[in-house]
Amino acid sequence: MNPQLEGAEQLEGTYVFDLRVSNRALKINRFFWRLTQPAWRERFVKDEAALMREAGLSDEERALVRARDWIGLIRHGVNFFVLEKFARVVKHTNLEVYASMRGESLEDFLQTRRVPDAK
Repeated sequence: MNPQLEGAEQLEGTYVFDLRVSNRALKINRFFWRLTQPAWRERFVKDEAALMREAGLSDEERALVRARDWIGLIRHGVNFFVLEKFARVVKHTNLEVYASMRGESLEDFLQTRRVPDAK
């Protein structure tokens, strides 16, 4: 492990994204990155199961995608920046994703923000 990250795994809610994790989760991260391409997005919307199989995602990864398990995807090693691309395609805002990661409704999550009426 990178010495600068030593002990980070002991911090609750911290999910280190380093070269090891990046390599392990490469297929799913590439899958999400490709959502920047209109043709890939269209294929995802039309038949996400077929596209996930074609991309070689594991059973676990496909289950995480189907469930829209945002925190599970992060724990699995998905880079947050490509996760945002996925969220847009499935019409979820960042705020909805953050609320889900905390196990809260959007309304409850917004009450913890300095702008509780924002959407």
